[in-house]
Amino acid sequence: MSLAPDRVIRGLLFDRDDTLVVDVPYNADPHLVVPVPGARRAVERARAAGLLLGVVTNQSAIAKGLATRAEVDATNDRVDELVGPFDVWCVCPHDAADDCACRKPRPGMVLDAAERLGVPPEALVVIGDIGADVLAARAAGAQGVLVPTPRTRAEEVDAADTVARTLAEAVDLVIAAAEPSLVERDRT
Repeated sequence: MSLAPDRVIRGLLFDRDDTLVVDVPYNADPHLVVPVPGARRAVERARAAGLLLGVVTNQSAIAKGLATRAEVDATNDRVDELVGPFDVWCVCPHDAADDCACRKPRPGMVLDAAERLGVPPEALVVIGDIGADVLAARAAGAQGVLVPTPRTRAEEVDAADTVARTLAEAVDLVIAAAEPSLVERDRT
């Protein structure tokens, strides 16, 4: 599977847990942040290719009272240090029952990231490890790439338009699809 060839790709959004860093449920401790193997290199390659970079992450620990926003922000800062830097961070602090517009699979964070990056959502690709990540991309008009982990359900893999075996492979797909548009952008 590959990305749509008719899109101008300008940016790449990553899910945080189990995509960029090893998932620690409801993590509010920056000292527990461990990058997924190859994550820093994949992000560096995307940045070197000229892509705008961001993170879109559900953090219901805030709504559940298991972490403060400041603790989640400190944890995200540590991710930024170890894997980034990223141009934009979008965090949904809500729980699934809150019925917000930002929690993936809803498109709110992808749309917010697009606005903050100054590009249309159609110019973005979202890489994540579960169906909610690619559904949020699709709902916003962006493209999604699923990188399954052992916790990814088979039906999520089957429903994804594009699936990559690793984060590096997913970034390769995005860079390959983006290169013509990045070259064109540099000319303007």
